[in-house]
Amino acid sequence: MGKTKEELFTVQQNQLAKMAKAIAHPARIAILEHLAEIGSCACGDLVDKLPLSQSTISQHLKAMKEAGIIKGEIEGTFRCYCIDMASCRSLMSKVTALLTKGKCC
Repeated sequence: MGKTKEELFTVQQNQLAKMAKAIAHPARIAILEHLAEIGSCACGDLVDKLPLSQSTISQHLKAMKEAGIIKGEIEGTFRCYCIDMASCRSLMSKVTALLTKGKCC
């Protein structure tokens, strides 16, 4: 049986691609901007702020959480989300290293 696409690339390449994909949507950028502005919030707060349904926002939050961009903690009956700053610093470091490795024209 052939290799999966992930097996063709390094762990670091796959991790960077997963994180980049997790923020590669305007709604996710808007969510990150809102979280950066207020620190943390519940999904319902994002529904009030963004022109998206609760289920759509939940899907975006799930994808970003799975990639490690954000963290979610249960507070009573709510799940409170915040940016995973250590993970995002790692992402920025990896992108910087990638873009400063070689020569540009």
